[in-house]
Amino acid sequence: MKIFNFIILLFILSCSQNQKPKEVTENLFYNKAWEFKDKGDTDKALINFYKAKDLFLAHRDSIGAGKSLINIGIILTEKGDYFGAQETSLDATNYFDKRSPSNYEFIKSNYNNLGIASYNLKDYDNALKFYNLAIKFSNNILDTRIYLNNKARTLQDIKDYDGALKIYNQIFKNISKNEAEYARTLTNLAKTKWLKNSTYNPVPELKKSLEIRLRGNDLWGQNSSYAHLADYYISKNQLDSALFFANKRYLISKRLKSPDDQLEALQKLVITENPQNSKRDFILYQKLNDSIYISRSKAKNQFALIRFDVEKMKSKNAENEINILYRNIGIGALSLFIIGGIFWYKKRKKRLEQEKELEVKNTQLKMSKKVHDVVANGIYQVMTKIENQEYFDRDKALDELEYVYEKSRDLSYEKAGEEKEFSEKISELIGSFKNERVNTYVAGNEKEIWKEINPAAQEEVYQIVRELLVNMKKHSQADRVVFRFERENNTISIFYADTGIGISGDVMYKNGLSSTVSRIESINGKIIFDTATEKGLKITISFPVS
Repeated sequence: MKIFNFIILLFILSCSQNQKPKEVTENLFYNKAWEFKDKGDTDKALINFYKAKDLFLAHRDSIGAGKSLINIGIILTEKGDYFGAQETSLDATNYFDKRSPSNYEFIKSNYNNLGIASYNLKDYDNALKFYNLAIKFSNNILDTRIYLNNKARTLQDIKDYDGALKIYNQIFKNISKNEAEYARTLTNLAKTKWLKNSTYNPVPELKKSLEIRLRGNDLWGQNSSYAHLADYYISKNQLDSALFFANKRYLISKRLKSPDDQLEALQKLVITENPQNSKRDFILYQKLNDSIYISRSKAKNQFALIRFDVEKMKSKNAENEINILYRNIGIGALSLFIIGGIFWYKKRKKRLEQEKELEVKNTQLKMSKKVHDVVANGIYQVMTKIENQEYFDRDKALDELEYVYEKSRDLSYEKAGEEKEFSEKISELIGSFKNERVNTYVAGNEKEIWKEINPAAQEEVYQIVRELLVNMKKHSQADRVVFRFERENNTISIFYADTGIGISGDVMYKNGLSSTVSRIESINGKIIFDTATEKGLKITISFPVS
């Protein structure tokens, strides 16, 4: 009874504390986040954006919270954590009113970031959808041109050259006097015309753009021009010219400190150089490629730890409030409960960190082996032919290197075998509920997650996911549904979120979810309903691997 009274009192106090102004005039965490972001310290920027979001929400400033999430999503995209960026940016869409023009500035930026993240995951359909939404909400002609360029690049990648040319011509007709924009659009037009028609000569236009970029000291623009010129001359087997521009690109990418561009430049140098220099540059390529992979793996893990630390800080703040309340009302037994909880939390946190570190190391080793087997061995075989054969077919060598290059880009997107995996069944199930009114998204549904899950448990999980979707369709009125799957050691977690009307605790089991709860209990699992969110419903399900 004492614990019950304590909870009621805590609820009353929390309600009274929330009676604050709707908007925050100043958020120091938000200002600090921008300072760190401008300095390039993304770790501290992320921490402060997370804290800023929580402070904005505490003061019922949904716009501020949404802006914080947008910036978190952009940072995650820049650092290569595309799934994390998608999840964060989709969450950010819940904080803005699409009917209010004052929100458009934030909405368009968020949709553009979703488009970029989807593009980098090769999810071109969603990338085009998000770019179209960014264009729809754009109220600035310069931003609109950026989004149109992004859309045209996506159309170019799916070989819709006519669609891409239509956009580039539209931009070119209405282009400003800004030379940098003129050069960029002229380059894009020339490249797309060449991709559409291999007999088209884009060199005059590419060189004209390069001259403008050299005159304006536009280093990123020069990097792009050198890349396109090298590609063209390689395709024409004019290796001297290709070598010249590939070397120019390598030098400029080092000045820009862009490892991805350095990697692509080294690939072209390996193709165009003599065997001795080719071997030297291949070794540089291999070292740089390994370094990039390890760096990005560490970055993703660091971002996960930052999110964990932020949640830990929120937990500590809550514990401090409980301690203050305890001292005021004199509940002695509560202090023992808190102390025991702290010791348990610290012990569990240490174990989780050790397990996570081991998991990351194992993942790095597996991926390093895969990179070596697929990329290194493939290129080394071609090099051996070049070194040991007095006469060799250059076109054949180029084809072989192009094949290895494509394999290296697609390592993370390998197709599954003919036998349908359980992960594929789950993806097909979730995708089947997508229609004109509802969009569905899946993250983390890898086949490794479901290893050692017996067929009976798989069937229960399948039915649980299906029942959640059916319940959403019948009751939630949601237009977006997100599933995220995680496995940590012998525990699998399923995170569900939708943008519907939500459900309250007293009707939770009346909306067709009682069967779901029974199924979860049958596999020794647990379910947590988060009904405190401002909009929609969030559910966390976890169960052990039997």
